[in-house]
Amino acid sequence: MIEKKSLLIEKTVIVGLISSKQNELLSNDYLNELEFLAQTAGGKVLKRFTQKINLPNPKTLIGSGKLEELFLFVEKNNISSVIFDDELSTAQQNNLEKILKCKILDRTGLILDIFAQRAKTSYARTQVELAQYQYLLPRLKGLWTHLERQMGGTGTRGGPGEKQIELDRRMLGIRIKQLKEKLKKLDKQRGMQRRARRRSNVLTVAIVGYTNAGKSTLFNSLTHETILAEDKLFATLDTT
Repeated sequence: MIEKKSLLIEKTVIVGLISSKQNELLSNDYLNELEFLAQTAGGKVLKRFTQKINLPNPKTLIGSGKLEELFLFVEKNNISSVIFDDELSTAQQNNLEKILKCKILDRTGLILDIFAQRAKTSYARTQVELAQYQYLLPRLKGLWTHLERQMGGTGTRGGPGEKQIELDRRMLGIRIKQLKEKLKKLDKQRGMQRRARRRSNVLTVAIVGYTNAGKSTLFNSLTHETILAEDKLFATLDTT
C-alpha cells in the first residue's frame, strides 16, 4: 500500500485562481474549504495566494510574476507544501516542484492524503489505495531523479536497458489490477450481507450528506453510539 503521506506540522500555503468562470467570491469560498482540508490533514496554512487569469499557464498554472512572488514567500518562510485548488497536470506539478523546491499538491492529492489517514476498514483502505495508485501512475516521471539510469540483467521482463520508470509503471499496473479484483470480491461479500439483511426483514436506513454536515453526530444521537464526530472535513470516511 502507498505510504500514508501527512502534512503534520508542515507549514503550507494555498493557491487559487480568479477567472471568467470563477469570480473572486467563489474563489474565496473554495480557498476557505481548501484551507479547512489542509488543517484536517495536519497542515498549518500561513498564507493564501490568488491570481486573476483568463487562461491558466500550461506549464505552471499561474503566471511568472505570481510564481516569483510565491517562490520568495516559500523560500523566506521555509514552506514545506504548496497546495493548489485547481487540478494540476503532471507537467505543471513537475515544473512547480523544480521551481519552488517543495512538495506540490492539488486538491485531489490533498483529499487522497486525508482519505489515507482516515480509512480503517479493509474495503475503504482498498478503495483509497486504488485511487492513490491511479493518481500516481501518470505522475511517476516526476518522482524519479534517476530516469536515465538503465536496469538490466536476469529477471527484467523488458531485457537490458529498460528504464526504471518503465518497471515502476508495470508494477503499478499489476497492483492496480490486483486491487480492482479485490474490490470485486469485497463487493460480492457486501452484496451477500445485504441480501441476508433483507431476508431477515431488517430495516436499513442511510444518512447521506456532504462532508462535515453532521452525519456522524446525528448517527450518534439516534443510536447512542460513539463513532468519531469531529469538526473536520472527511473526519469519518468508513460506513458504520
